[in-house]
Amino acid sequence: MTEPSLGDSFEIIPPANGVPRSAWFRARRLSTWHRPYAAALIVLDYLGVALANLTTISLLGDANSKFRSLHPQFTTLVYVVIPLAWLLVLWGNGAYDRRYLGIGTDEFKRVMRTAVTLTATISLLAFLTKTAEELSRLTVALSMLGSLVYVSTLRFAARRVLSLARRNGHASHRVLLLGSLYEALEVYTAVTRNPAAGMSPIAIHVSDGYPSARHVETPVPVHAGRDVVSLVRELRADTVAVCGSASTEPGELRRLAWQLEGSGVDLVVAPQLTDIAGPRVHIRPVEGLPLLYVEEPTLSGVGWLFKNLLDRFVAALGLLLFSPVMVAVAIGIRAGDKGPVFFRQRRVGREGKIFSVWKFRTMYVDAEERRATLVDQNESDGLFFKIRDDPRVTPFGRFLRASSLDELPQLINVLLGEMSLVGPRPLPAEDGDYLGDVRRRLLVRPGITGLWQVSGRSDLSWDDAVRLDLYYVDNWSLTFDLTIMWKTIGVVLRSKGAY
Repeated sequence: MTEPSLGDSFEIIPPANGVPRSAWFRARRLSTWHRPYAAALIVLDYLGVALANLTTISLLGDANSKFRSLHPQFTTLVYVVIPLAWLLVLWGNGAYDRRYLGIGTDEFKRVMRTAVTLTATISLLAFLTKTAEELSRLTVALSMLGSLVYVSTLRFAARRVLSLARRNGHASHRVLLLGSLYEALEVYTAVTRNPAAGMSPIAIHVSDGYPSARHVETPVPVHAGRDVVSLVRELRADTVAVCGSASTEPGELRRLAWQLEGSGVDLVVAPQLTDIAGPRVHIRPVEGLPLLYVEEPTLSGVGWLFKNLLDRFVAALGLLLFSPVMVAVAIGIRAGDKGPVFFRQRRVGREGKIFSVWKFRTMYVDAEERRATLVDQNESDGLFFKIRDDPRVTPFGRFLRASSLDELPQLINVLLGEMSLVGPRPLPAEDGDYLGDVRRRLLVRPGITGLWQVSGRSDLSWDDAVRLDLYYVDNWSLTFDLTIMWKTIGVVLRSKGAY
């Protein structure tokens, strides 16, 4: 064995899948969809800021004539320097990080943070350089606000394009699920509910052997007893998802992470905490052990008070603004079959309190008597009675249901504090007590709209409707409410699942 020369390195050379010694020469990620997408976002962000500045200058005219005359480089500042500053701060805030692109609200939170940072920075620089008197404060405000709106809108449009590509099978992660069969199937169901999430499981590697897979139909091939790294290469997977209890085996997860280092494969852990959103989950290291803390849902406090006030205000405003529409609907119903305008039904509210929900009548007067003859045509698998082409619905009632105008009187329930604008579906009172998981829905007031409405409405199975309602209860936030209300507009315009 030859002696090493003085110029040789005594560093132990790691195996091919060991930790790269330089951050500049790491293996490239096998998942590459985010690179062209991030490049497109950079172009869109630059254009958004430049367009916002152009709009501001066009609106204010000569408000900044003094500043422009004293600074001949005004055009370069507005259309080059400020947009580049936006790109730099967006990058610093992680707005191009692949972890936040394509799904969730973190991306837009980082855009908001960038706008606040730059507004404060420009204001401070104007004060320190004594140009505050030359530069209109309204210009800065409109420029930053316009940039925020333009950048967010263009990013939203880009996300819609990405979602469309993912629904067609592109720009998705090829995922190998690792764990027990039933845990892996649960994760499979969760990540494939929304194709826009970009997770495409291609196989399952079971940790409890083939016996668990007998007589079970699986949507993807199942493997057992294979070396994970070689299986990843064979399947051309770019992500390994460790499911449930497989992540708790002593040392196994750590060794798997070592094996995948330098391979360009992402490693994610899917704990047995399905349907609990990120804000409630925190990782806190204790003596080198990363503990996953799950906070209780926040159903009280200032945010909850603001939700209640917002409900009452919007309900009162809605009843005032839509009163002409409601009068027209009432006339249309009366002109149909001379029956009552409103239909009232007993429903279960918060903490099990019974109330009467208000709706415009969409069925013939004898609808309840005719229900017994249509039981065998019920298309719902839960507590609701639904038939896609229900013969009891009047022609005008079909229009009301398709346009969701029949729900407008529920603003009365919101104003009385019996319902909320956003919440779980109000359940029929005549079906008795609600036990088990379903009862948890009663922690909050039922809503006119909710996750169930923006996710399919009457097309949903009972289990899916309950799951969505429980997800809302467990992960409520004001931002969540506003997001649902925004999505409701599109759902109503498309008449999706309304019958």
